[in-house]
Amino acid sequence: MRKRTKEILGRLDEAYGTEYVCYLNHATPWQLLIAVILSAQCTDARVNIVTKDLFVKYDTLEKFAEADLEELEQDIHSTGFYHNKAKNIISCAKALVEKHHGEVPRSLEELTALAGVGRKTANVIRGNVYHDPSIVVDTHVKRISKRLGFTENDDPVKVEMDLMKALPKDHWILYNIQIITFGRNICSARSPKCAECFLSDLCTSGDKKG
Repeated sequence: MRKRTKEILGRLDEAYGTEYVCYLNHATPWQLLIAVILSAQCTDARVNIVTKDLFVKYDTLEKFAEADLEELEQDIHSTGFYHNKAKNIISCAKALVEKHHGEVPRSLEELTALAGVGRKTANVIRGNVYHDPSIVVDTHVKRISKRLGFTENDDPVKVEMDLMKALPKDHWILYNIQIITFGRNICSARSPKCAECFLSDLCTSGDKKG
């Protein structure tokens, strides 16, 4: 298994490189946190369109903390689920200002205590801001990790734990970055391009297409 895992990671490195890339535009850790909250059930491209103006209008954390709920809902309307997202962003910003002196905390426990922040969002922050080894389980990672035989679970926390056992720590952050690109370009949910896939000979999926 270890040899196979090493081969998979080697091919991903070769195809996509080993640089840390974040697909959400941001200039500060708190901007990334807000962008990740907005990205739930929404594409990164749409979030980047919204935050381009949003981060100009609300250029400090304090402005988000003091934002009018209905106005913020309108500002983020196109990202979907805007009622909850606006409420969570205001609450999260208030907690960052009042409890954390405007800094985004580093620990999983402190991050997940913030409104709108689950393990996935917390791990995005830990990986991108602090470069702490962390595995982000999004839809691409869950789907492809099952196809590659790294996990048999559907629960994101269980998938995360399985991947922590299967992958070396130096690839925890990288794996998510690479798998997002791989999932978008080759291993999509409905019509994976198995004939073009550079991992097809290592794939354990029963629904491979010729």
